[in-house]
Amino acid sequence: MIWIQRREFITVLGGAFGWPLAARAQQPALPVVGFLYEGSPKPIAHLVAAFREGLMETGYVEGQNVAIEFRWAHNEIDRLPELAADLARRRVAVVAAPGSTQAALAAKAATTSIPIVFSMGGDPVQAGLVASLNRPGGNITGISSMNRELSSKRLGLLHELMPKAERFAVLVINTSFRELLVQDVQAGASTIGRQIEVFYASTNRDIAAAFTSIVQKGIEALVLTPGPLFNNNRVQLATLAARHLLPTIYSSRAFAEAGGLMSYGPSITEEFRQTGIYSGRVLKGEKPADLPVMRAIKFEFIINLQTARALGLEIPPTLLARADEVIE
Repeated sequence: MIWIQRREFITVLGGAFGWPLAARAQQPALPVVGFLYEGSPKPIAHLVAAFREGLMETGYVEGQNVAIEFRWAHNEIDRLPELAADLARRRVAVVAAPGSTQAALAAKAATTSIPIVFSMGGDPVQAGLVASLNRPGGNITGISSMNRELSSKRLGLLHELMPKAERFAVLVINTSFRELLVQDVQAGASTIGRQIEVFYASTNRDIAAAFTSIVQKGIEALVLTPGPLFNNNRVQLATLAARHLLPTIYSSRAFAEAGGLMSYGPSITEEFRQTGIYSGRVLKGEKPADLPVMRAIKFEFIINLQTARALGLEIPPTLLARADEVIE
């Protein structure tokens, strides 16, 4: 009798513990977000954290109810189509392509069915990514800061700092969208009555060579356009500008924090957070075609006073008053 009771108890006990184990084994795999980026992981660790924060705001925590598959091109733009195609073959739930037009275009070319969320500085309509900002259409939407349009604004700030300077230059990443960036900054140069010379960089090695040419030509101040190649080499860029005593304005806060003189542009951290939010909304079932392309609303003007002193520059009070942050 006692043996029977023990056997029944063990049977019941085994069922109580065995059922959840079996149920867990049958649970579906976590939805996967594919993360496609033009550059490398280390320089943007803080931006990836912002992306995860955006996912969390919609209820998704990596490792608990969502997985993230990262694909890094390490500034080899030609690899983006291959990496995007790999994510499409893995049938991820959504592809996040933050930080560059090239990554977004590669994702769009790889799939017409998997939802895509981008963030970029240019105009996604001109780039052929979406039909319109309010009604993106298709399987893609995202966030755009229209950063290209800010290059002329940066030139204006640099001219305000150095009103007597005659020779300005712009350094542009050599991509298919370089001419749009150049047109914008040339329009700004016409506004202030100056000529501007254009220099290009395609790789890390091109950056040092471009600075050598810029200095040899007697350029007095430099505008740096946005892009992952420059983001990933911001310490090198700030160091070269300081070594050559070349006042330079950059596209985001990270450059000023790395020792750059000034930066003006949208908050890239906020863009990545919003990319995470939109990715989470898509995971919850919203369609990209119904999510309008968001415009960046947070812009930052940062001045590094320590760098200004090292360059022998006095920042006008009007610029200091307009700065969102002054780094001492």
